[in-house]
Amino acid sequence: MNAREVYTLWMNRLGGEDPLRAELKAIEDNEEEIKDRFYKEIVFGTAGLRGKCGAGTNRMNTFTVGRATQGLANYILKSGDPRKGVAIAYDCRYYSREFSELAAEILAGNGIKAYLFTGMRPTPELSFAVRSLGCISGINMTASHNPKEYNGYKVYWSDGAQISGEVSDGILSEIQKLDFFDPFPRISQEEAMAKGLLTMIDDVMDRPYMEYVLSMCQHEEAELDKSVKFVYTPLNGAGAIPVSQVMQKLGYKGFHMVPEQEMPDPEFTTVGYPNPEDPKGFELAEKLGKKVGAEVLIATDPDCDRMAVEVLWDDGEYHFLNGNQTGAMLIAYMAEAMKKRGTLPKKGALIKSIVTGDMGKTIAENYGIKTFETLTGFKNICGKIPEVQKQGYTYFFGYEESIGCAPGEAVRDKDGVLCSMLVAEMTAYYKKKGMTLKDALWELYKTYGYFSETDMSLVKDGVEGSELIQRIMSAFRDGKPTAFGPFSVEKTTDYTHGCGDIPPTNALRFDLGKGFWFAMRPSGTEPKLKLYFYAVADDKETSEKQVKELKKAVTAMIEAVR
Repeated sequence: MNAREVYTLWMNRLGGEDPLRAELKAIEDNEEEIKDRFYKEIVFGTAGLRGKCGAGTNRMNTFTVGRATQGLANYILKSGDPRKGVAIAYDCRYYSREFSELAAEILAGNGIKAYLFTGMRPTPELSFAVRSLGCISGINMTASHNPKEYNGYKVYWSDGAQISGEVSDGILSEIQKLDFFDPFPRISQEEAMAKGLLTMIDDVMDRPYMEYVLSMCQHEEAELDKSVKFVYTPLNGAGAIPVSQVMQKLGYKGFHMVPEQEMPDPEFTTVGYPNPEDPKGFELAEKLGKKVGAEVLIATDPDCDRMAVEVLWDDGEYHFLNGNQTGAMLIAYMAEAMKKRGTLPKKGALIKSIVTGDMGKTIAENYGIKTFETLTGFKNICGKIPEVQKQGYTYFFGYEESIGCAPGEAVRDKDGVLCSMLVAEMTAYYKKKGMTLKDALWELYKTYGYFSETDMSLVKDGVEGSELIQRIMSAFRDGKPTAFGPFSVEKTTDYTHGCGDIPPTNALRFDLGKGFWFAMRPSGTEPKLKLYFYAVADDKETSEKQVKELKKAVTAMIEAVR
């Protein structure tokens, strides 16, 4: 069926009082909107389901969430142990709580126990809870850093990592067998609790998760200057309580939280786009930082898995540290601390994505830590932990360029709470030594080379946008370019059919020699094409000049595609 036919089916199937029907009625003459809502079904991408909220097969609503939950339930009943249960969390977004309650009621209706948090919790705590409670699976209702119109449905498996591979394919297969309007088994929360199929989680996970975060401190009190001033913003999300509690327990006297962004706000009124990578995410933090004299600003996204940092520079302004820089600094900081304590693993494993820069890898090698690469997304990064452990390695650190880090083994996802603590401690440690984080970063450049980078995102909505992105990928893949401007291609890696132990994906990497390279891939969660450009040289000027020239040459080829 085409989009209009599916639209008509929904109009006929939805009850007259259903607000989704009224929403669809309002667009009955808008073919473009109907096409966007119904030209495809929302599917699992890099982080499960994610999309705009609203009526339609390509939207997040009670029907798409219900169908996904029933598909998960069917997979668990066939392949797992339903007695282990499913942990469910949610963030501050519109419908997050309602979707989480719907999922709990459907799971309970299928005889699968649900553990439902009584209030919003950060994503890392959900991952922690899955393993701590011995659950077969976990769900977090969140759209992470996407705009306010979005929501999402992150699914985790028993290892605490987001689903991937056979499990993801199996759940998707079960979902696709179902009709959106099937009458899925569902019981009320009261009945579920009476039958022992629903347990409400209050602070039972907060304490052990907090203990885990505190256990990851790298230096003793005497080695830190805890008078250091820094500002934190949760961007109106789930990080406010856990991060502030960590800082209070550790005695950071100069900790300040942005008051306008402390409380939950699904509108994200003061920021609009709640992405810590977006400079607007730091506007109020910068204002408060200058008022209190903060050296470092920290921001986490609404579900508190991603963390970003801005550092006070010599010009008196705050400068953003990208994900590669933050990851490399944490790798160096933790590795050196462990080396001094004698706890550095003899066979340590660093895991990064194929589009993440090589600075962290270079530092890790200096400490005898081996780097493993995966596809983008922490379902792949943390999903690889069991594999490297089977090979006799001890997991040390995982990260990717999009400001995501997983510094500890107990949480199998990005951990904005733990990373916020480590950045605060790192700042206090270097301050005690008379250094700033900027000084520490420059010391790394002097030691390992100046790594520079830039990226580019081509955002194209709808069917036509998706088709253009496909044409661009085909042009680079099938055209087999031998050079980009002055840069000759030494090696092309096409991940379409996999590469080594990396599974197939729609991504390309072009190596241009001397540490220069770039990669490109369509996003798994958003309608965009993402490109990543890297270079390394002995000095800042040369490295950054090469990256700019490379990006210019690649952009020219992209713009030629029609």
